[in-house]
Amino acid sequence: MHAYRSHTCAQLTKDNVGETVRLSGWVHRVRDHGGILFIDLRDTYGVTQVLCDPDSAAFADVEKVRSEWCIRIDGEVKARDPELVNPKLPTGEIEVFVRDIEVLGAAKELPLMVFGDQEYPEETRLKYRYLDLRRDVMQDSMKMRSDVVRSMRTRMWDNGFREFQTPIITASSPEGARDFLVPSRLHPGKFYALPQAPQQFKQLIMVSGYDKYFQIAPCFRDEDPRADRSPTDFYQLDMEMSFVTQQDVFDTISPVLAGVFQEFGNGRKVDAPNEWPQISYRDSALWYGTDKPDLRNPIKMQVVSEHFAGSGFAIFAKLLEQEGTEIRAIPAPTGGSRKFCDRMNAFAQKEGLPGMGYIFWRETDGQMEAAGPLAKNIGPERTEAIRQQLGLGVGDAAFFLGGKPATFEKVAGKARTVIGDELGLTDKDRFAFAWIVDFPIYEKDEETGAIDFEHNPFSMPQGGMDALLGDPLEVKGYQYDLACNGYELVSGAIRNHKPEIMIKAFELAGYGEEEVKNRFGALFNAFHYGAPPHGGCAAGIDRIVMLLADQSNIREVMMFPMNQRAEDLMMNAPSDPANEQLRELSLRIIPQDD
Repeated sequence: MHAYRSHTCAQLTKDNVGETVRLSGWVHRVRDHGGILFIDLRDTYGVTQVLCDPDSAAFADVEKVRSEWCIRIDGEVKARDPELVNPKLPTGEIEVFVRDIEVLGAAKELPLMVFGDQEYPEETRLKYRYLDLRRDVMQDSMKMRSDVVRSMRTRMWDNGFREFQTPIITASSPEGARDFLVPSRLHPGKFYALPQAPQQFKQLIMVSGYDKYFQIAPCFRDEDPRADRSPTDFYQLDMEMSFVTQQDVFDTISPVLAGVFQEFGNGRKVDAPNEWPQISYRDSALWYGTDKPDLRNPIKMQVVSEHFAGSGFAIFAKLLEQEGTEIRAIPAPTGGSRKFCDRMNAFAQKEGLPGMGYIFWRETDGQMEAAGPLAKNIGPERTEAIRQQLGLGVGDAAFFLGGKPATFEKVAGKARTVIGDELGLTDKDRFAFAWIVDFPIYEKDEETGAIDFEHNPFSMPQGGMDALLGDPLEVKGYQYDLACNGYELVSGAIRNHKPEIMIKAFELAGYGEEEVKNRFGALFNAFHYGAPPHGGCAAGIDRIVMLLADQSNIREVMMFPMNQRAEDLMMNAPSDPANEQLRELSLRIIPQDD
């Protein structure tokens, strides 16, 4: 017999009754039923019930075991009494009577229990992650993550892609976040960087003639943590293709992701890829208050400025006299009660705004009536025009925010989400995808007036060189994101592969030709040697699994994540370097002033 097991803890059935078997695993829990000891023995495959009574030579040793001890048992498979069968377990028709036991690894008193659904502080869970990972919910999430990656790989290979690995130690490159720098021992005073993404390398692979590339790529960014973002590293399905348009990229990656969500979405609805809308960046901001909209929520915001211009509501009327201002309405079907309207007004105040104006429609003496302070101020004609524009009726409401969109858009987006959730309008049993397109390449600093890149600087501008000769703020790129349920899952672009356009694009953002050559020399030089048109994207694996596992925190689907302060409590990182390490790297730590 094998040294540790003849079967896993999920394999034994009635067909094995009478056999002598060997199992190894962890003590999930121990129960004493009138002198008979029952142990739920667990491995990564499942659970088998084993038992021992005082007649067994192993009884004295079995009495000593505690939760999470790792043990090996030999025993005889017996059928359970019909009334004791557990239909929830594959092994629920049998139990194993213990004849011999070996303790493979004893456990001290546990800092957190593996059995059950107790809640523990994140600090405890991360410090003892190896225990936290034994819990059923974590086992399921990590297995799903592994299966999702396998599925992605298979689907990409089936689409004619080849997997290539790109360097982990490379040069610093601006990707929108801070680099992790790595000091060079052989070149004192110089630094490598961990790649924020394989951006330049995958473009160079296209220039090298490989046509279709993908990689399950580790990426490293020194970012502030959020619930849906790791502060240090993450993984993405990275892909690039040559001789493609934006639509070709969509048509390639959409079925891959749709298939993954159908395979692992636990029956939740996934719209067919040809039904995924393509929404411009500006429309997305207007309608949803964000560039990663949750389309499970049907609410679409609208501009209603014309109904308040010159109206009796002085706050909005005067606001609209200022350049660049507008009034937006958030429809709230079924939200037509003063209590709900007051609650949403309080929400806006918590978000730092003075409040949110509102109108709600009710029936009075058989007639529809508009109610609320705004309705009284602007009069029935304007109120009716707003109702008709928004398509609302009795029992509905609308909320209003005004000013320069940049000052209230984010709060409007949050309000839309809250309204959809509280009124039960958001379909929680669905994955709703949308391509966000036509991103502006440039933005203007309101204080300095300087032009800088708003999004990926490597994107091809729509209209090519001609577009760069006009107003930079009007230039749109062949850039795109894929949003799902309020999260950005994919980001990509058709790349700028022409050196003269690359130089002009960076010039508008204040980068001289020499600086471009110094910072992006490999790409710039490669584009002089027959670079093909190419484009691609990257899909965030951690975030995809987070959605599939129905989690709201990305750390729940990462094996060994950092905490909110970018610390590894288990491995004690970051840590102080030894003096000899610093000397070897020609480094000296200068204390920061408090």
